Amino acid sequence: MAGLFDDDDDLVGRAAASPPSGPSLFGDAPILPEPAHAQAYRVLARKYRPTTFDDLIGQDGLVRTLRNAFAMGRIAHAFMLTGVRGVGKTTTARILARALNCTGPDGTGGPTPDPCGVCDNCVAILADRHPDVIEMDAASNTGVDDVREIIEATRFRPMIARTKVFIIDEVHMLSRNAFNALLKTLEEPPPHVKFVFATTEIRKVPITVLSRCQRFDLRRVPVEILAAHFARIAAAEAITIDPAAVEAIARAADGSVRDGLSLLDQAIARADDGTTITATLVGDMLGLADRGAVFELMEAVARGRVADALGVMDRAHAQGADPVVLMQDLLGLAHILSRLKAIPDLATGHALPELERTRGAALAATLSVPWLGRLWQMLLKGITEVEQASDRRAAAEMILIRLCFVADLPPPGDLVRRLTTETAASRPALGRESPDPAPRAMVNGPPLTSAAPRLSRFEDVIALAEERRDALLTSQLRHDARVVKFAPPVIELNLSPAAPRDLSSRLAKFLEAETGRRWTIALSREAGRPSVVEARETARESAREDALADPLVQAIFATFPGAKIASVEPEDPQPLAATAAMPSYTVDDAPPMSDQDIADALEIDP
Repeated sequence: MAGLFDDDDDLVGRAAASPPSGPSLFGDAPILPEPAHAQAYRVLARKYRPTTFDDLIGQDGLVRTLRNAFAMGRIAHAFMLTGVRGVGKTTTARILARALNCTGPDGTGGPTPDPCGVCDNCVAILADRHPDVIEMDAASNTGVDDVREIIEATRFRPMIARTKVFIIDEVHMLSRNAFNALLKTLEEPPPHVKFVFATTEIRKVPITVLSRCQRFDLRRVPVEILAAHFARIAAAEAITIDPAAVEAIARAADGSVRDGLSLLDQAIARADDGTTITATLVGDMLGLADRGAVFELMEAVARGRVADALGVMDRAHAQGADPVVLMQDLLGLAHILSRLKAIPDLATGHALPELERTRGAALAATLSVPWLGRLWQMLLKGITEVEQASDRRAAAEMILIRLCFVADLPPPGDLVRRLTTETAASRPALGRESPDPAPRAMVNGPPLTSAAPRLSRFEDVIALAEERRDALLTSQLRHDARVVKFAPPVIELNLSPAAPRDLSSRLAKFLEAETGRRWTIALSREAGRPSVVEARETARESAREDALADPLVQAIFATFPGAKIASVEPEDPQPLAATAAMPSYTVDDAPPMSDQDIADALEIDP
């Protein structure tokens, strides 16, 4: 019975100190080595997260405004931080919380734009364990009850800090009722409370909330600033990285510091030795084509060399490049070349990489702005086709073939002018032949010399109604009145079924008031002449038929199979005038057509 009532801890100790010498009930137990505890790795985005305003990159306006606010003691009670992902919204919110609550190394400091980082409040906020800095993700806490908890918490003073700070991320995800519940507290918060909101969708935040906050728009970080920042971090991590690789990562980050650091982390893990990152490695990782290959592709397209263009596509595909990314790179190069054409000084500055400044400037000198504009439009449409295609590579190759063949075509304006010159001497006059165009009839007749207007034609009646600003009568006469007989003071009309019943009586009263004598408006079942609107439509159709029969237009259709006539307007027709005639029109009389004229008249699918 010895040891039956011994202390349990002693039993455990003796058992651990002297393992059994013989086999156990379940056989010999293997002796396992001590487990190796892997050291926790902090990703670069967390390891190099800014801790002061000076560490924020690309947000100079925000930093300057906040520093001035702290210096003047004019710190808002609520901040709204907006911008794309990864530009520093939540980081700025945490720096604000430290700046508001820092007490300095000696514990006697006040709010400062340069928190010390060593006081208890700074240390606790940096470690995300401060009881008076409350962070809430509105994406998962969207209801009224979640907001009510915040409102209830604002009633109590901070436990250890100077100011209680509420950081609400993705605030646009709150429901409408949650926003309404927050309004009153947000407008008149207690003096010991500050709100910091962050959102990527500022348009979804109610204006009633925005009006109660001081708004800051965090900008996308420029590529050159991102590249320099990533290069410094790589040096701090003892990583050797090519400048082209840093630039590729910075471009892929699209203005987001966090996205870029995540890509840099991935590149480090992808490197064989973990210390050297090349441009080829980054290109393979991102699915990018080599930058030089993009220039080769542009040169092949510009010269119409289909085989060379498809060869570049084959090599890029073998290297794992995404066809969509390759098309987007070609589109981006078209933009750079257009900028070089517009701003030649870019070739000697430092805003562009070396390859774009040297090879790009030489290529831009051989291309025209209209050609680059046409390339841009076709690539925009082509990228959409490639993204929607089941076989992206085949779709991309078809786009390249189309671009190569279009490169050989002259601009539409030059082609039309050339066709005009070739066909002008060999075609007859366009339109109705008339040796001497009849003089254009006056709408209102000669200048009035008496109180009574001169009404010699029915269009004079319409013009008089329009002059007197009787819009309803003018519209009805234009659309519904067909003249059978015009013999003042008698007018015989055939009215359309849509005409109002009192049109004839209103017309008679109108003419009597204007001329001072009684008029008779008779209704007839005879067809009469077409109304003004009907005559205009007939003239328009006639002009369209004449245009379709014109040799110049036929030559344009033969050259551009996808072209179509957008609209044809007769030249100031006078459909109701008995003596008016359409003037003859020849190519020799026509003014030269500009590119804008052609664009307005034709819709050409390249």
